Amino acid sequence: MSILTILFLLLISTAAKAQTRSSHITLGSSITPSSNSSWPSPSGVFAFGFFPQHVNGYAVGIFLPEKTVVWTANRDNDLTVPDDVVSLLLSTDGRLILRRRQGQDVEIISPSTTIASASMLDSGNFVLYDSESRIIWQSFDYPTNTLLPGQRLQPGKELFSSASETDYGKGIFRLKMQNDGNLVQYPINTQDVAGYAYYSTGTDGAGGNVSLNLDSDGRLYLLNGSLPLQNLSNGGFPTQGSTNIMRLDVGGIFRIYSLSLGNPNLTRRWSSSNDECLPQGFCGVNAFCTLMDNAPECRCLPGFVYVQPGNNTAGCSRNFPLQGCAKIDDRLKYDMRRVENTQWEGNAYEVLGKMTSEQECSKACLDDCNCEVAFFTGSQCRKQKLPLRFGRRSIGSSNIALIRVGTTMEPNVGGNTNHKSIIKKERRVDILIIGIVLMSIAVLALLISVIFVHKKRKNCNKTSNEDGANFVEGISLKVFTFEHLFEATHGFKEELGRGASGTVFKGVLQNGQKLVAVKRLEKDFAQGEREFQTELKTIGKMYHKNLVRLLGYCLDGDHKLLVFEYMRNGSLADILFNKEKQPSWEERMEITRDISRGILYLHEECETQIIHCDIKPQNILMDGNWCAKISDFGLAKHLKQDETNTYTGIRGTKGYVAPEWYQKQAITVKADVYSFGVMLLEIICCRKCVDYSRSEDEAILEEWVYDCYATGKIGSLIGDEMVEKRKVERMVKIGIWCVQYDPSLRPTMKKVLLMLEGTVEIPIPPCPSSFLSSV
Repeated sequence: MSILTILFLLLISTAAKAQTRSSHITLGSSITPSSNSSWPSPSGVFAFGFFPQHVNGYAVGIFLPEKTVVWTANRDNDLTVPDDVVSLLLSTDGRLILRRRQGQDVEIISPSTTIASASMLDSGNFVLYDSESRIIWQSFDYPTNTLLPGQRLQPGKELFSSASETDYGKGIFRLKMQNDGNLVQYPINTQDVAGYAYYSTGTDGAGGNVSLNLDSDGRLYLLNGSLPLQNLSNGGFPTQGSTNIMRLDVGGIFRIYSLSLGNPNLTRRWSSSNDECLPQGFCGVNAFCTLMDNAPECRCLPGFVYVQPGNNTAGCSRNFPLQGCAKIDDRLKYDMRRVENTQWEGNAYEVLGKMTSEQECSKACLDDCNCEVAFFTGSQCRKQKLPLRFGRRSIGSSNIALIRVGTTMEPNVGGNTNHKSIIKKERRVDILIIGIVLMSIAVLALLISVIFVHKKRKNCNKTSNEDGANFVEGISLKVFTFEHLFEATHGFKEELGRGASGTVFKGVLQNGQKLVAVKRLEKDFAQGEREFQTELKTIGKMYHKNLVRLLGYCLDGDHKLLVFEYMRNGSLADILFNKEKQPSWEERMEITRDISRGILYLHEECETQIIHCDIKPQNILMDGNWCAKISDFGLAKHLKQDETNTYTGIRGTKGYVAPEWYQKQAITVKADVYSFGVMLLEIICCRKCVDYSRSEDEAILEEWVYDCYATGKIGSLIGDEMVEKRKVERMVKIGIWCVQYDPSLRPTMKKVLLMLEGTVEIPIPPCPSSFLSSV
């Protein structure tokens, strides 16, 4: 026998033993949530015990390293462990219970026979034995959302998705191995009928002995008894140092993942579908799913708004009151809004045939007080009531959804027809008089404006000749003399703030009518004339609601000044780090979305890609409507058309500077993503990124945040502020992804914005490790 054959047999033998090895758990054994929190399998690949649920809570189940959960206990009830639980105990009387300080113990698993011992196997199966070492219960028989190698989904059994990436309770999708041999996916709370199915293997009729199976290399297949029926995945995925699992994801698609030991990130290997809008019910009621860059996005029907701002999958509700029937009360006005190319659950209460047009179908619905939506297809009109379910975009569909939307409500003046007519005439006379007065005022204002503009044009021409304004050709910026701005700022008297490149002063233009911010560039920062002109052309052409707008400039010898719109409410730092002015959680989240939209514009929507290089709260200004805008482009780096990175000296502010600056690596837009991530953590916690007045554990914000996240203590980040834990955790995860040490791991700003808006799920982030750069 060859050496290779012997080694191969030894490997098979070792693998077979690993599948059967177990940790022996005897009566009286216990674990606690805070320490010694699990019973591991002999190899340590799997463990049974406590894992984080929500933000500060715990649940009980089976998990791989880094808490990749594959089985959850008490999923049909409240799976979150009560706060007063002391331990998980295999009691001396043969019960697996949660022991509480006060009150009744909670049974985790209740087999019909008294438990004598338990084992956590290396296969991921948690097993309970009786006094004669016979298996009386095993987790492999009761899968939750995951299938492990060697595990079967038996006829009649189901997998249920999780509620979210951090909530392992039952979600809204299920995968059922039906007794007829068909593997089918449905939304929860629906019957097992074809109308609700959105995935099927089409193996119905194969009989009641078909099971779903997973091999160690990721091959997923159906067996009819012991005979192969159908391969779903051909497998062949790595097994050396890796574990392959099949999971029904939160979004309703089941996938095969590989998890490498030592790496907490799951690698996607196979999906049942690449269309993430396929699962029926991904979006809540009155919303439909559409793909944006292959990512699912939920949109409301016309006249509807999201039930939970920031959570677009929760469904939509009317943004107008439904006050009655227009057919009965002629004061009420409704209109029909159309949505093309969508599919919905059919639940019509009346079907009208031989309709010749969409307008005819709309009128039929408007004339019916019970009709809230109509579907027009071909020559058929179907009337329905709300809510609508299971909406998704379907390109090429001829189905047109017609939604009843409230418009205006006319006041009821009462009386007879003549009385109404008199009132209408009186209104017309009033409107005519008002119109004449307004027109007279407008003509007078126009005359005054012409005189004023003529006078100003003379001054402007003089200014242009003196200061050479022609070099800004193609930019609609106003050119100022130094004397003009000196006078407008009262001699640069009222300082608003200092940036990386100069000092900003408050100014007044247009005879006191317009407030502006005048930035005087410092002499030691002053660029050559050509560079200054290039900078002006770039900034002058930019216009976005989340960027502070440049209005004009002055280039007069050594005097280089920029004139910006005035931001009435100061900087983000002014309100964020002042307890008396701190915005609420929802206001802070809207601010982060504003900032991310501005950075996305710089990174992807300008003619040339721009790296700001100094994103921080001091450079985020708030206008009169509390809209956040990015300012101070003094350190910005403009990439050429064919550039994606650049090499330059360190720019920015300590604490917000990405690690690659110090490593003298190529700088990309991911440097701004890092700075944004630091600032996002500051916005979440309302504190500065470096604060040595705090304890050593809390001084560096990103280290403290990750420690709180990893230990399930996220609630401590926001103090006494009343915010849903899942919302805090979601934002924290985004921040941790943004401050990853490796730029390639950081998301793009487009992805960041999608995560902030709640349209994409956020995977579990690894430790940022950026602080290791100083070790």
